[in-house]
Amino acid sequence: MDRTLSADSTPIAYRRRGEGPPLVLVGGALGTAAADAPLAALLAPRFTVVTYDRRGRGASGSGGAGGAAGVRREIEDLAAVVTAAGPGASVFGMSSGGALALEAAAAGLPVELLAVYEPPYTPGASGLLLKARASDRLHRLLAAGDRAGAVELFLAATGVDPATVDRMRRAPLWPGLEALAPTLAYDDAVLGDGAVPAERFAAVTARTLVVCGGFSSARSRAATRTLAEALPRARHRTLTGQTHEVAPQVLAPVLADFFARDVYTRQAS
Repeated sequence: MDRTLSADSTPIAYRRRGEGPPLVLVGGALGTAAADAPLAALLAPRFTVVTYDRRGRGASGSGGAGGAAGVRREIEDLAAVVTAAGPGASVFGMSSGGALALEAAAAGLPVELLAVYEPPYTPGASGLLLKARASDRLHRLLAAGDRAGAVELFLAATGVDPATVDRMRRAPLWPGLEALAPTLAYDDAVLGDGAVPAERFAAVTARTLVVCGGFSSARSRAATRTLAEALPRARHRTLTGQTHEVAPQVLAPVLADFFARDVYTRQAS
């Protein structure tokens, strides 16, 4: 993997594949660039796809802290990767990676085309209460060094049933998830109180595609519509039969169509 330096000199590892207009993929919680590889491979015939290990993950450095300072650091990380990707880079963010991409765009990241898949906002009174309780418990578990508990809490909050979590705990992937548990504080911070920050996102000038799965929870689908309404230049798309764990082979053509068509439109105008 190649490396670029973020504003605070933390090394951020990234991988480039394919040919065409640059496209940066921003992963969600408990993931590294390797998790984005299947989607990247499907997009590589039409784009130069850049995947990266977010701060504290994989081969990237782990400097920084949670809270607002941590969000600023992650925005700086993404800006460094976008610069490394090349002029005119577009961005796709998955789950909490989508929230990070939106925060970066609102902060002035020079990106004209942006797509996100189900940033896990929880608007509404019950959703905000749920987020507050989950955040409090997450930070208590991490402070106590209970990485397994933190991962279980995250999985439950994203709708994974207890039986599946129990199977995952016995699977070879579990130690890797526990190793990434401290980074859940970053994802928690980027989601704020769970509400869609409409006032801040009014500053997003990028043409944006907001995508959800037709079989995702009603809360998730409603949140994406609220998000699309808050963005000045957004359109919404529902993928029939998909959940939060969207199939790369279903998502890739939708992203390719959006980015390729809009890149052509932008260049022709």
